[in-house]
Amino acid sequence: MKMFMLKSLCLAALMLISVLVGMQLANDGIHKMKGYDDPNFQNAVSLSETNNNLQATFLGNDISSHDLEAKQKKLEEISAYNFFSSMGKKMSEGISGASEKLVHFIAD
Repeated sequence: MKMFMLKSLCLAALMLISVLVGMQLANDGIHKMKGYDDPNFQNAVSLSETNNNLQATFLGNDISSHDLEAKQKKLEEISAYNFFSSMGKKMSEGISGASEKLVHFIAD
C-alpha cells in the first residue's frame, strides 16, 4: 500500500511538472511565432514590488491591498443576515448548554 501511494504521488508530481513546462513552452512558442515583443501581450499573473508595496496584476487588472480593504469594509457595512448561520449558532449554543447541564447533573 505504501509503494502504491508513493508511486501515485510521484506520478502526480511528474504530471504537474509536465503541465507547467508545457505551458512555459507554449508561451515561448507564441513569442517566437509573433517575432516581436508586443506590450499588449501580457502574462496571466504578474507580481511587482515597488517601495515595499506589492502589486499584483491578474489578466491585465491591477489588484492591490487597498481594493481588498475597501471590499472588506463594504461587506462589513452591508452586514448581511444569513438565516442558516444564525440558526446554526443558536443550535450549537443550545446543544452546548444542554450537554454542559447533563455533565454537571451526572457529576453531582
